[in-house]
Amino acid sequence: MRSELISVATGSRETVHDITAECAVFVREQGEDGLLHVFVPHATAGVALLELGSGSDDDLLAALGDLLPADDRWRHRHGSPGHGRSHVMPAILPPYATIPVLGGRMALGTWQSVALVDLNVDNTQRQVRLSFLPG
Repeated sequence: MRSELISVATGSRETVHDITAECAVFVREQGEDGLLHVFVPHATAGVALLELGSGSDDDLLAALGDLLPADDRWRHRHGSPGHGRSHVMPAILPPYATIPVLGGRMALGTWQSVALVDLNVDNTQRQVRLSFLPG
């Protein structure tokens, strides 16, 4: 298995950050069929495969906001208000995704992209581990 870490600056607001290009470069360097595993080693972030742009990013953040409100209901209370919801999110939106790779290219659907989803406004820098398992 080949693996590398990439750094992603997520800023100080909730974000859906497109990492498709970084993933594409990584699998192209492998140049063969296999599986790409994308993993976020953080307790408050997730990985999503979805259409980005056209409002989908904001729709995902709105849906997560409805499901996991940023208020004082959470028992986990350090950090900014509502921080506890960030620790619940990875149970709903997992911190990983596995994508087939064919001929050095991700076999994504026409409109699918790979995104890091981060509700935690207290950490502005994230790591994402890209791992490739040859076929």
